[in-house]
Amino acid sequence: MNFDFDTVIQRKGTGCIKFDRRPELDPFWVADMDFASDSAILKALHDRVDHGVFGYPHAHTGVVDAIRGYLKSRRGVELNEDHLIHLGGLVPALSLAARAFCGDAGELMTCTPVYPPFLGVHKDAGAALLTVDHVFVNGRWEFDFEKMEEAVSKKTKIFLLCNPQNSLGRVFSAEEITLLAEFCERHDLVLVSDEIHCDLIFDETQTPHFSALQLPENLAKRTITLLSPSKTWNIAGLGYAFAIIPDDSIRRKFNSAKGHTLAEINALSYYAAEAAYKEGEPWRLELVAYLKANRDELVRFITEECKGLSIIAPEATYLAWIDARDLGVENPANFFEKEAGLFLSDGAFFGWPGYVRFNFACPRSRMLEGLGKMKAAIEKR
Repeated sequence: MNFDFDTVIQRKGTGCIKFDRRPELDPFWVADMDFASDSAILKALHDRVDHGVFGYPHAHTGVVDAIRGYLKSRRGVELNEDHLIHLGGLVPALSLAARAFCGDAGELMTCTPVYPPFLGVHKDAGAALLTVDHVFVNGRWEFDFEKMEEAVSKKTKIFLLCNPQNSLGRVFSAEEITLLAEFCERHDLVLVSDEIHCDLIFDETQTPHFSALQLPENLAKRTITLLSPSKTWNIAGLGYAFAIIPDDSIRRKFNSAKGHTLAEINALSYYAAEAAYKEGEPWRLELVAYLKANRDELVRFITEECKGLSIIAPEATYLAWIDARDLGVENPANFFEKEAGLFLSDGAFFGWPGYVRFNFACPRSRMLEGLGKMKAAIEKR
């Protein structure tokens, strides 16, 4: 099948934060895509809307079966439905984990740079934040286990993992995830694994996704695995995610932290998720191929045509982590905003000033236009 990822869809004025938060700027920041969702998802939504009644929703058999089939086919994992928790999003799940396990002056640990909510949810629990930088070894970003061992303390209660990693684009190997899980076991930490980008890997033969669900049982029992179809099929605005928590005690603590703070899950979102997991694979495969071509051109352009910028090609996600420290400006995101009219993500919010994150999940013509504006701004200096 041939899907259209080249048509530019007008999004400004449609109530989306990407284009409407700063409408005077050309946006390449927040992690949603400028592509229409798969027609199978749109049909499922139309069918549900045609029913006409939108009472309090409940996860129907179809969505559970879709998740079961997805986990079996993509991860080789059998779903135990008792371990499944439906959620309205992954950021609330990060907050729930912090509140459930980091009370009483506890500490949350993660590695930077990382998706900004990882660096903020500790505040919801009144906990402390402990960060250790990823290190660049043999051409790729890795965990600095030596520094992690030095930093961890008895107050540390959970480790937040982003795999594939946002913003570095790393797909961590089975060996790396196992070493991390063993680290968590040694220090009695709950491993919270956010795997929302796991279906956006450019070469699954070279860098296959290894889920926390695939860990040996003794290590998997202290994990919370967070998944969602939202990034892959561009349905983040519908608000659906899920957690899989094998251990009864951890699951009870996680659920009890909800209190009365979470809204009901959107009645439409269950049906969008079901369609994505049951029928969305052809669309996903073509999407990843398109994104890979975008990535390759972006890496070439930054490397060859943008003096002062450098980039390590991401293995996954549609987010390019660009090193602008040699550009000679105090704040690269502000520079490109003022000199190029671009809205990029500021690396400081990920814990690493001097970098910018560029979202290349858009028609290639739009991506090239944005990159051209970056080049022109640099050449004007």
